[in-house]
Amino acid sequence: MRWNRIFALSLRHVYLIKGSFPRILDLIYWPTIQIFLWGFISKFFTLSSTYYENTVGVILSAAILYDFLFRSSISYNMMFLEEIWSRNFTNLFIAPIKLSEIIAALTFTAIFRTLVGLVPAAFLAIPFFGVSIYKIGMPLIFLLLTLYIFGVTLGLLVTAGLVRFGPSFENIAWASLFFLAPLGCIYYPIEILPEWLQFIAKLLPLVHIFEEMRNILIYGIINYSQILKAIIISFIYFSFGVIIFYLSYNGAKDRGTLINMGE
Repeated sequence: MRWNRIFALSLRHVYLIKGSFPRILDLIYWPTIQIFLWGFISKFFTLSSTYYENTVGVILSAAILYDFLFRSSISYNMMFLEEIWSRNFTNLFIAPIKLSEIIAALTFTAIFRTLVGLVPAAFLAIPFFGVSIYKIGMPLIFLLLTLYIFGVTLGLLVTAGLVRFGPSFENIAWASLFFLAPLGCIYYPIEILPEWLQFIAKLLPLVHIFEEMRNILIYGIINYSQILKAIIISFIYFSFGVIIFYLSYNGAKDRGTLINMGE
């Protein structure tokens, strides 16, 4: 066994990590997010016995809605990554197709992939756990629409990162939603967060969506103003995501890096 060879191989991977911001972020990010997320969930469980009468039902409903958000974003990212993996990325941008048409196609196809996975899971939760997300009623359509818009927005931002940084940004595609999970108050009310984090969390549509879901399931109260606020915030982020995607694409085109993306 030659230690110098082992050292050389190890050093190669160290340089790969050192020279890639997405790889460094991925290493730091997972332990930090796990600590924050499960810390807030644990704090919530200490209060849940008096806070909710049906904690399991509320948390499982939140999990189904969160999975809808997750699938919306990942489906968008996966279709873009498949173009890179299949070495079709260059052909996609050489073809006489507008960038807006590519975004629209990915957006519409993502909803199909998302519903294929979500609808059976939501129905299975009824006989197995006695939890039906359909109890939310008509507001469920608006909540899912808002989650879908925001999921697509995250997909746009990740694909913009793929265009800008290359395939090394792929790790962020899998981790982007978990980064927002602690601030999104998915499994616990916003009161669990420290006050300074509550202000930041309210800038996300997720807080308004999941707070409204809990209000409907627990108190039977529908606050359409909160739903409208979530939709408006989601559209603002979506517009921002489209702008970032165009800027990343134009920047990559000017640098000539698009042609090497699929190699």
